[in-house]
Amino acid sequence: MGRIGKVLSQDDKVKANNSLYIVKIGGNVIDNSENLHNFLKDFTALEGFKILVHGGGKVATQLSETLGIEPKLVDGRRITDIETLRVVTMVYGGLINKNIVAQLQRFGTNAIGLTGADGDFIRAKKRPVKAIDYGFVGDIDENSIKPKNLQSLMEAGFTPVFSALTHDGEGQLLNTNADTIASALAVALSGLYHTTLIYCFEKKGVLKDINDEDSLIKEIDPQRYEELKTQQIIHSGMLPKLDNAFTAIACGVKAVIIGHSNDLGKLKHNKPFGTLLSKSK
Repeated sequence: MGRIGKVLSQDDKVKANNSLYIVKIGGNVIDNSENLHNFLKDFTALEGFKILVHGGGKVATQLSETLGIEPKLVDGRRITDIETLRVVTMVYGGLINKNIVAQLQRFGTNAIGLTGADGDFIRAKKRPVKAIDYGFVGDIDENSIKPKNLQSLMEAGFTPVFSALTHDGEGQLLNTNADTIASALAVALSGLYHTTLIYCFEKKGVLKDINDEDSLIKEIDPQRYEELKTQQIIHSGMLPKLDNAFTAIACGVKAVIIGHSNDLGKLKHNKPFGTLLSKSK
């Protein structure tokens, strides 16, 4: 069954029909209509329960520029002021989310588009102001996620599609990192389902050499991760993604896959793809 099969077979108490895939996509899929079309077909083909989490791509930036709203960045991180929040709410929760939902309906997946505010599924806290004020950015309160409510939705036949928006329970929407949303959902649902978290991005997986697609690291456990960080093979932008992944695994998620969106369809045929992150052997 390939590498993912080895990990998922460790818990023989969990039946195949109780599996859950949580898949996160970003701009490399969203910004290219052909990539999105192919990805959503592959996503539909995944068996078992599934949740899709998406970011915003370039559309929010383009709309901001059209409206004369200048992006504010500090150390490469976007500041979400009130005008920016209005734009990302329109784009993430509206245009992109509903386009994805409509296409999934076309392929036979009964998708339902959501933010964290819908159904009170995901609450967050506004990031505290320290050296930098990030504005209306949310840090997830993982204890607020209600897994049984999501379970009821999925077992009623719906496939949730979450945009990168949460709320604080006091009426305020918050812009929230989509990777973190995916990880938090995976952790919250791991007690109910045999959960695999998949991060789809523009590379084949974690690479020894960022410029060499053939340098794929096929498997990483926590010990190997520490070695790769020490050797500076993994650094910068990959660190938050892998930190989230190993935190999810430590909290009950069975496995995390990081790979190219074009390869998601391999799971249908039990073929491994990308980099598999799992517990120590």
